[in-house]
Amino acid sequence: MDPRPKVICLPNTMTNWPWPRAMNPHYEVVKVEVDAAFREFKALSAESQEAFDKCDSEYLQIACEFVNVLIIVDEYTDVENAAVAEAMVGIVIDALHNPHKTRPEGECILGEIVRQFWARVIQTTSLPFQRHFLDSYTAYIRAVIVEALDRNEAHCRSIGDYIKLRQDTCAAKPLITLYEMEMDLPDEVFYHPVIVELVECIAELMLIDNDMISYNREQATGDENHNLITTVMMELGLDRSGAMVWAARYHTEVEKRFIDGLTKVPSWGPSTDVLVKEYLDGMATWAQANHSWSYETQRYLGTRGLEIQRTGLVPLLPRVNCKASSAGAKVHVADLSMMDATADRKHLEAPDQPNS
Repeated sequence: MDPRPKVICLPNTMTNWPWPRAMNPHYEVVKVEVDAAFREFKALSAESQEAFDKCDSEYLQIACEFVNVLIIVDEYTDVENAAVAEAMVGIVIDALHNPHKTRPEGECILGEIVRQFWARVIQTTSLPFQRHFLDSYTAYIRAVIVEALDRNEAHCRSIGDYIKLRQDTCAAKPLITLYEMEMDLPDEVFYHPVIVELVECIAELMLIDNDMISYNREQATGDENHNLITTVMMELGLDRSGAMVWAARYHTEVEKRFIDGLTKVPSWGPSTDVLVKEYLDGMATWAQANHSWSYETQRYLGTRGLEIQRTGLVPLLPRVNCKASSAGAKVHVADLSMMDATADRKHLEAPDQPNS
């Protein structure tokens, strides 16, 4: 057996995206506060907490807290069967609709985490945002159950079916609503077909980037069936490199669809149009933020994220036995850095040429 590690080639999908990476000036201060508050829940194992840590001030704090909520819900549900995942989802939904109700003793910690989060959110955000967030987040959390069912049955969906489900499981839609927190965005705008299609475009861009960048971690843990790269490989008979190229090309098509769609946005009057423009710019920024975060966090690529973003090359992680894993990180992300430390770069195999 050839001991040399194989390499996955990650195309740069955001080269021509008109919305650049930007950092909120309050980020460093808010990050410390949010991380400290979240750590008090002791919801993660020591290994997961280590991986997690590597991962307008008031509204920025809510956004940071929500990302934390997404990660912890993902960590818990990703390793469970459909029945357990459904029970966890029920707890989360109940906590959202009853933020002032004391959670039952001995309940999964997700209930209290989500209850405290939502109890803080509703104090300062607009009612339209709260309605839209609850709709979007409920769709996301219910889709998690479907993902767990697929995982139970080792089911790999068709490309079209997968993208439809993944638009919800990637959590892009509730993330996008965060731009509404201080807006009174009318329902007729939020649910307008043109706006809905634009939101779906951004969700697709985010799921493509996330699936490309997280594929290495997921294939190592045996959780790659809920990933666009695997779906493309299975349906189109491509190898990893070919699937990555296909995903990057599809990303470009979706970018064009979004930009063309902006020209079809109707007018709702000057005061509402200002909100709509801010909302659309916000969701477009999310696509860039998701791409940058995926490289800059250590959740997917260990300590080498920025280097991999520059070179586009990531060593393929070996498969690991995850049966005994807790809800913590199933693959310690540091493994990627360890692989690099032990492998002589000149021995890295060049990636296979994509299938035509």
